[in-house]
Amino acid sequence: MPKTALILFAHGARDPDWADPMHRVCAVLRAQAPHRRVELAFLEFMKPELRDCAESLLAEGFERIVVLPMFIARGGHLKRDVPLLLDELRCSHPQAHFELGAAIGEAESVVQAMAWHALALVDS
Repeated sequence: MPKTALILFAHGARDPDWADPMHRVCAVLRAQAPHRRVELAFLEFMKPELRDCAESLLAEGFERIVVLPMFIARGGHLKRDVPLLLDELRCSHPQAHFELGAAIGEAESVVQAMAWHALALVDS
């Protein structure tokens, strides 16, 4: 089985506080699965960028990298920009395997959690 890492991939923002929820998700994953390698990377405005994060993991011997977009839905970045970034990484590192997950906001469990949260606001 190849050595696998997970990259939580977020858009990024100029305001450093914007990333707090992403850092919290990363911390929870690391606490719940300490045997797994979990990193956080950004498309723009914040560091590390996806390429730098992936190349660092490859240098450590990871052979399979799963990229989980921390986006509500699949828009232009996930339809165009991210596939191009992954294609560039695949060309530069043909020995590695890169997988792109669906936008986290499209997962049914996340949709249900958002709906539950919205109802809790109006029912309180």
